Amino acid sequence: MDKEIKILLVEDDLNLGFVIQDNLKQAGYKVHLSQDGKEGLNAFNEEAYQLCLFDVMLPKKDGFSLAEDVRKVNPEMPIIFLTAKSQTEDKIKGFKAGADDYITKPFSMDELLLRIEALLKRSGGLVKSKDIHQLGKYQFNVQNYTLEIDGEQKKLTKKEAEILKILTEQKGKVVERELILNMVWGDDSYFNGRSLDVFITKLRKYLKSDESIAIKNIHGVGFSLED
Repeated sequence: MDKEIKILLVEDDLNLGFVIQDNLKQAGYKVHLSQDGKEGLNAFNEEAYQLCLFDVMLPKKDGFSLAEDVRKVNPEMPIIFLTAKSQTEDKIKGFKAGADDYITKPFSMDELLLRIEALLKRSGGLVKSKDIHQLGKYQFNVQNYTLEIDGEQKKLTKKEAEILKILTEQKGKVVERELILNMVWGDDSYFNGRSLDVFITKLRKYLKSDESIAIKNIHGVGFSLED
């Protein structure tokens, strides 16, 4: 088993969550367990994962909504739904939300492991995030939180880097304010929204040495990084 493979598990039943987590770790995977949809989305932004396991009935943000948000940021991310629901319409809704597979509770760990292995094989095994992005004349190092231009390096804060990472990975596309807020802060409150505006202003200042780079404000919707 490739030790690089990290799985994001979002399950509000802690007993079941710990059982799944332990079994996946024994199988050689690295696993992060979150208990609700907003926490799960926040965790998704914190690290690079190769597969997601989402319960459908989650507090704060259900599994379907969580999958849709993940798909907006990474359309290639393999997603498996864990659910007690077995009705056909729920499965259809799950696949429309972006699921690659669907497993109904109760299930055996052997079956889950086989489905994970099959999905990883189909997706090429590892979904890697780029560490270095070229933004016009700038080099953005995601891991080191740095922006470099003409030999000069600017160290970003963690939140500045997380926001720029989301915009960079969706370059040329409009990213909703609520999505950025939930990924970076875990909450889309008014207070956090004002903080986001301050961070966007700072990022624009850092990128001003190259006029071909712009973070556009799409009024009432979100932001778009244009290169």
